[in-house]
Amino acid sequence: MIKTGKLAVLGSINADHILNLAHFPRPGETVIGKQYQIAFGGKGANQAVAAGRAGADIAFIACVGEDDTGERVRQQLAVDRIDVAPVAVVPAMATGVAMIFVNGEGENVIGIYAGANAALTPQRVEQHQQVIGEASALLMQLESPLESVLAAAQIARQHDTHVILNPAPAAALSDELLSLIDIITPNETEAEILTGIPVKNDDDAARAASWLHNKGIATVLITLGSRGVWLSEQGQGQRIAGFRVTAVDTIAAGDTFNGALITALLEGQPMTQAVRFAHAAAAIAVTRSGAQPSVPWREEIDRFLAERV
Repeated sequence: MIKTGKLAVLGSINADHILNLAHFPRPGETVIGKQYQIAFGGKGANQAVAAGRAGADIAFIACVGEDDTGERVRQQLAVDRIDVAPVAVVPAMATGVAMIFVNGEGENVIGIYAGANAALTPQRVEQHQQVIGEASALLMQLESPLESVLAAAQIARQHDTHVILNPAPAAALSDELLSLIDIITPNETEAEILTGIPVKNDDDAARAASWLHNKGIATVLITLGSRGVWLSEQGQGQRIAGFRVTAVDTIAAGDTFNGALITALLEGQPMTQAVRFAHAAAAIAVTRSGAQPSVPWREEIDRFLAERV
């Protein structure tokens, strides 16, 4: 169990350009959009915001560009109860950008320009050893350079800080990095890319979790969309169902789940209860448009759960 205390998040910051379409365009096809908006996003920032709004004591290690977008992002993160002192402003670089299409079913496809996120180098991570070392848990994703994710995990291990990795966007990872992870939270696609095991049902999820356990990871949560989550702790697995809601779009649903999950664990909630809390946060998020605009506050999560006792 993660001891109660501070959370450090290391990850990306993007300005999301979101276009709603009836269907995704095929190569060479032009589709007229129904709605367009710009919102703050990036998997790291989304997860930090989810944790901050859920009540975590959180510091965020990230980079923005020397531009108006970067300044506005920093201001908004502070409003979301996040310590932004470790968010660096990188001269002569632009803040990261994500181009997002959302179809009529609420599904999304995303293209990313890293921008200042690429400046989150191992050397810059080293400058924040104290932030990582003083935290009870470190939450990361894969929109930052892999060598920086590894460097942060190594620092965390040296200070007995729990490492939680949401391996998204999907990528093959080294055994060295996997051995430093305490909790991993892939979706079905990411689990298959990591393990080579297609995850189509609970038995597949159990096999993929076993593969990850064999790499030294104690706790595996494979998110299964509307079917919930496959939770495996030290080889003991179960599926925990989510909540049924009508989805508007799924942008940041996984990020909301991760931020809320770690917040609940840091509060000392048992794992199954923390998963239910995270399910509730993600369920609320998918009923709203955008990334960070969709992330609920703690009061909303508690009310959602109270209505479903």
